[in-house]
Amino acid sequence: MKTKVVLPIFLAVLAAGAALWVSGRDAGGAATPTEVAALPLEAATTTASTASVAEEAAKVVVYKSPTCGCCNKWVDHIREHGFEVETHDTRDMAQVKAMSGVPGKLSSCHTAIVDGYVVEGHVPADVMRRLLEERPQVVGIAVPGMPMGSPGMEGPYRERYDILAFDRDGRTRVYDSR
Repeated sequence: MKTKVVLPIFLAVLAAGAALWVSGRDAGGAATPTEVAALPLEAATTTASTASVAEEAAKVVVYKSPTCGCCNKWVDHIREHGFEVETHDTRDMAQVKAMSGVPGKLSSCHTAIVDGYVVEGHVPADVMRRLLEERPQVVGIAVPGMPMGSPGMEGPYRERYDILAFDRDGRTRVYDSR
C-alpha cells in the first residue's frame, strides 16, 4: 500500500483509539475485541472521492477542554461552514495530542480529526476544505498557539498567522497564511 492510503487509515484508527481513551473506556470499560477489530475495517472501507468528501458535510471529531470558550467558538465556526461536528471534552489534551501525532511546537487548545487528517488549533474552515480537496501526504495542519483574529479568537485586532502542514516526523511547511 502506498503511504497516501495507509496514513489516513492509520489516523482514523488512531482517532478512534483516542476517542475510546478520552471516553474513559480505558479506565475500567475497555473496548471489546469486536470493537477493536472493527476499527481498521471501518477505516479501510471508507471510500469517498476527493471532491465528494470536500463538498459533503465532513464529520469533524473535536477534542477540547470543557472550560475553553475559544474552542466552542471554533466549533461554531466550522459548523457554520458546513462541517458536522462531534465534540469530546477532556482534561488531558496532552495525551490526545500525543496519540494524534501533534508535535509539541504546534500545540494549541483543541485537536480535531477530519477524514483521517489531524487539525490542530484555530484552523479556518476554508483551509480545512482545501486540505480535504487536495489530500496532501501529511498528518495534518495546525495553527500553533492562539493567534488573535483566527476563527474562535476574534477580538479587537488581528494577528498574522501561518497554517502549517506537518508530517509524521514533525517536519512542517507553510500551507496557508492569514
